[in-house]
Amino acid sequence: MEIMTPTLELLFQQLGLDSDQASIDRFVSEHRLPTDVKLIDAEFWTPQQASLLKEKLREDDDWAPVVDELNERLHPRL
Repeated sequence: MEIMTPTLELLFQQLGLDSDQASIDRFVSEHRLPTDVKLIDAEFWTPQQASLLKEKLREDDDWAPVVDELNERLHPRL
């Protein structure tokens, strides 16, 4: 069994979203979050997607940095 290193592309695949770089960039530009909204509480996630993200963060394994990267990309920089 091949162990895959977690990436943003693989996370998007698991979320059921287009996972090529252009699609990820488009998703990020279309789904900016206010600083007071947590990634897992964003209105655009389905319940299943939000649950997957919560699970990845709760496990605090190799996926946590990837979810953190998505979180940073979706929140505006001050």
